[in-house]
Amino acid sequence: MFIAASLAILITMGLALVRALAGPTTYDRIAAVNMFGTKTVLLIAVLAFLSGRTDLLDIALVYALINFIGVIAALKLVTQGDFHSSDNSGNTTQKGEAE
Repeated sequence: MFIAASLAILITMGLALVRALAGPTTYDRIAAVNMFGTKTVLLIAVLAFLSGRTDLLDIALVYALINFIGVIAALKLVTQGDFHSSDNSGNTTQKGEAE
């Protein structure tokens, strides 16, 4: 049963890679990469259960957090064009610079 689940996860990971490479828009590609990361977490959890190593679940949780932060950063880069502007006025000058 767990082997079938692992194979299904691997197949959907392959489909996510195809979507990431052939996606027509950037948002499709980001969603596919997010899905690939989620499937990786699931695969690590299944392997942790099969091997009886519960420490792999901690690795899966850390990977899930890194995947989430990476997707948020990629979406911010795509929508705003940079990482450092935090104000909504569009003013990107630094303190101390003449405007």
